[in-house]
Amino acid sequence: MRGAIYPDLKGKVVLVTGGGSGIGEAIVRRFTAQGSRVGFIDLKESESRALAAALQAEGATVHYERADLTDIAALRSAIGNIRAALGPVGVLINNAAHDERHATLDVTPEYWDERIAVNLKHKFFAAQAVLPDMMAGGGGSIINFGSTSWMIGQGGMAAYTAAKSAILGLTRSLARDFGQYNIRVNAIAPGWIMTQRQKDLWLTPDGEAELMRRQCLKRHLVPDDIARATLFFASDESGACTNQQYVVDGGWV
Repeated sequence: MRGAIYPDLKGKVVLVTGGGSGIGEAIVRRFTAQGSRVGFIDLKESESRALAAALQAEGATVHYERADLTDIAALRSAIGNIRAALGPVGVLINNAAHDERHATLDVTPEYWDERIAVNLKHKFFAAQAVLPDMMAGGGGSIINFGSTSWMIGQGGMAAYTAAKSAILGLTRSLARDFGQYNIRVNAIAPGWIMTQRQKDLWLTPDGEAELMRRQCLKRHLVPDDIARATLFFASDESGACTNQQYVVDGGWV
């Protein structure tokens, strides 16, 4: 796998939520290529076990845990199992989310709460679970995944865009509170990344035309574009970067 090598990531324990497919899978693959010890959590068991087995066959140190991230007790248990298998967590990639579309007039209180749980709540509690590891270890990096959807005023998914805009507030609060422990907290806001799910569900001829019109870069962005940026903000090469949101969208916003 081509790309930059960050020596400080070798042997570091990295936790990725939603690591079984899409952007998360690309992130898991990139960190294992650095020699990191990677634990990931995902609800999709068959895809995740296949990914872990393939990487282990290549000699990577990978540990998969199945958990529904909206169940905070299950999330905490999964993180504990990863810690027991790999060691204290030094990098947290809060990637997991679900961009289900919904009509505003149809949203119930229960649906709203579920969308917040799947797109925001678990990110706070994952950070809470690993912060003691980072404090004891002299530092760490947390990367929270937001979205450009709320920046461009996308409609049809108000609960999702509300949750994703809140990622910036969460990031800045954690960065302020834990910078004294050399813990850096940043957000990455991906643009329209062509995962298989996006292509299957949302990419239409009209959407393709808008994408090419709005992006400065006239190509599809792919999960690996995000994974490479994630490596940088996890590594010591970005040692002065914290309390920020970095947009990776091909120049749409």
